[in-house]
Amino acid sequence: MVTIYDIAEHAGYSIATVSKALNNKKVSEKARRKILASVEELHYTPNSSARTLATNKSWMIGVVFGENLGIGIAHPFFGQVIEGFKKHAELYNYDLLFVSRHMGLQQETYRHLLHRGVDGIVIVQSHGEDEIKKIDHMIPTVYIDRPTNESGTVYSDNQSGSRLAVNHLVENGHTKIAHIMGNQTTFAGIERAIGFKKAMNAHGLPVREEYLVDGGFYSQAGGREAMIRLLSLKDKPTAVYVAGDEMAIAAMKVTKESGLKVPEDISFVGFDDIKIAQHVDPALTTIRQDKELIGQQAAIILLDKIAAKDSSEIINKKMVPVSLIKRESVHRLA
Repeated sequence: MVTIYDIAEHAGYSIATVSKALNNKKVSEKARRKILASVEELHYTPNSSARTLATNKSWMIGVVFGENLGIGIAHPFFGQVIEGFKKHAELYNYDLLFVSRHMGLQQETYRHLLHRGVDGIVIVQSHGEDEIKKIDHMIPTVYIDRPTNESGTVYSDNQSGSRLAVNHLVENGHTKIAHIMGNQTTFAGIERAIGFKKAMNAHGLPVREEYLVDGGFYSQAGGREAMIRLLSLKDKPTAVYVAGDEMAIAAMKVTKESGLKVPEDISFVGFDDIKIAQHVDPALTTIRQDKELIGQQAAIILLDKIAAKDSSEIINKKMVPVSLIKRESVHRLA
């Protein structure tokens, strides 16, 4: 196995200089080029244990999913968010350690991460505020899709997204607008429902109780069940704003199965802009979350907290803008 001593001998520099170059510390450009050329020529792979001892870091970040479906990274939204996080963290030589979703957000999860010596944790759509405050005191932590009273959190402008959705439907002549909500224990679900009600009020439109349906935790099954309830109404809505694309896609499918046309009879607007949204029939009009930017911003905050002597001093909250993506699932009423 090639060692740092071999690199030093091959490049003609001291071990100290080689170590500095490999750890991005100050050396001459000539030395850096020659050392890196030797690394490539000898196919040298840094020893992670040695790097850990030298820097007193594990160079590992723990990833915990707290979403209720137990899907974790398999969900299109979370997968793209974590990919954005991963790309930025890798620029600083960090690896990710994914915790089994079966461990949930229990203390066992964090004891496991403490035992593994991770330098920080990213928690995606988590629950359990009191427990998390204890964890953040022990390990630098960043939260994605959490309430905004946490230190170090990244989330989309959910209320603005709801406003964009309702405005688009109203501009197309719709006044009988229903909302399939995300579960009202989730931050995103609560914020999107609040935004929907505010937007309806701003247009002077009633928020009808029977038009507000809880679709659960953003699954296709939840969207299907919620839409069946709306379809059972005598006075059906002409448009439905759905708090998640997975739910919206299922809602459109069950609407067509009932014999109605989409969007001619009922229009739909989703939220997320997952990749499949543009490929369903009709292509789904939706609110796009900048998933890569959410992940990138979360990584920036967490790395700042890791680098700080006292991460509790860093109170950084980032709200990422959203945008309306117009496709074919909204029909203009005459």
